[in-house]
Amino acid sequence: MISALDVALLVLAGVAAGLVGSAGGITSLISFPALLAVGLPAHAANVANSVGLVACLPGSAHASRPELRGRGAWLKRWSAVAAIGGTAGAVLLLVTPDDVFARVVPFLVAAGSLALLFEPRLTAWHRQREGTNALALPAGILALALYNGYFGAGSGVMTLTLMLVLVDDHLPTANALKNVLIGVGSVATATILVLAGPVEWAATVPIAAGLLVGSRIGPVVARRLPPDLLRVLIVVFGLALAVDLWINPST
Repeated sequence: MISALDVALLVLAGVAAGLVGSAGGITSLISFPALLAVGLPAHAANVANSVGLVACLPGSAHASRPELRGRGAWLKRWSAVAAIGGTAGAVLLLVTPDDVFARVVPFLVAAGSLALLFEPRLTAWHRQREGTNALALPAGILALALYNGYFGAGSGVMTLTLMLVLVDDHLPTANALKNVLIGVGSVATATILVLAGPVEWAATVPIAAGLLVGSRIGPVVARRLPPDLLRVLIVVFGLALAVDLWINPST
């Protein structure tokens, strides 16, 4: 049973998670543990978190209008790939045991965080090889959207790194593109999960309400913080999440 105090906690956690996530990544560092803290089992919390993340899309997209201007055609093309990946991730979540990736996820999150730290070097390396790996972007978007649909922790950081290396090295713009792709994938994931059921709506609705508010603030923060400082903050949060998932693999 979700109490009034639990609802308040979830709303506040959602605001914080939406702000942090839409500013760079690591939404689940806050939202997923909050859902566990109010008594949801790991699987139910994962589903509630995945469905609640849909609320990040309208807030972050609205706040990122300057960065998204002129990107409509690009987003239309690659959002379709993200939607396919998100659908596949949801199906995978429904048909596989909860702990299949439990031991691998911390290392994926850590790798994504470290890749973000060294992103300028990766970008320079990619520019020297530009045109030699045309499949890197669609494969990366598809794989990360699938991962986001299945579990999602750290997918924001990894997608942001992908955008910086392969699409745009301006961090606020890459972050805005990441938010839309993650959001579209989350809509596809949530659709499957809601149809399959059950969803703990008593917990999902308040966390989603907070995420909507926080995601409206995050892109504004990303736009105003010095890029190097924002990069370091995201990396620190990402490594903290990796350590937490390694220590507590069931979450």
